[in-house]
Amino acid sequence: MSERPTFLDEPPPSAATERIYADDVDSDGYVGNSTRLWCWRPDVYEGLFELRGAVAGDSTLTERELAVLVTATASALRDSYCALAWGSRLATLADDETAAGVIASDDRGLDERGRALAAWARQVVRDPNGTTSDDVERLRAAGLSDREIFEATALIGLRLAFSSVNDALGANPDPQLAEEAPAAVRAAIDFGRRPS
Repeated sequence: MSERPTFLDEPPPSAATERIYADDVDSDGYVGNSTRLWCWRPDVYEGLFELRGAVAGDSTLTERELAVLVTATASALRDSYCALAWGSRLATLADDETAAGVIASDDRGLDERGRALAAWARQVVRDPNGTTSDDVERLRAAGLSDREIFEATALIGLRLAFSSVNDALGANPDPQLAEEAPAAVRAAIDFGRRPS
C-alpha cells in the first residue's frame, strides 16, 4: 500500500473543491497534496491566498525577492514541500546554485537586499521574539523601506501558517514537484517529509 499524501482523508466533494482542483490541474497538471488537504476548508484556502496576494500584489518587493523570502522561510522551518516549490521558482528567477544555497543558508549568490531578506526570514522563523530594532536597521541599510519590511514580515507569517498546517497534517511533497525540481535544489533539501 502506498503512503497517503496527507494524514487526513480526501475532503468531501463540493463545487469549491472541484473548482480548486481544476485550477491545480490547469496550472500544474495534477492536484497537489496540499490542495487536497486545504480543501477541507476551501474558503479558508482561498482566503489565505487572497490575503497573500493582497500583501504581495501591491508590494515593491520583486518576484525574485519574494522567492528568496519564501525559500528561506521554508528551509528555516524545515518544510520540504515549500522548499521544493519555491526553491524551484527561485532557480528560474536566479539559478540552481543560488536557490540551493538559500535552502542551505548560503546566501553568496544573492545581492544585499536578498541576503538581508533571507537572514530576516530565518530569524523570524527561529525566534520572532528575539528580533531587535538593530535587525530592522540592517534591513533598512540594505535598501528596504519600512513598508517592504512590514510586507516581508507579513509574508513570512502567512507562509508559516500555511506550512505549519501542511506539515502538522502530513502533506507530503508531490512527486511531480520533486521530479521537476532542479537537481541542486533537491539535493539541498535534506529535511522534512519525502515526496509521495
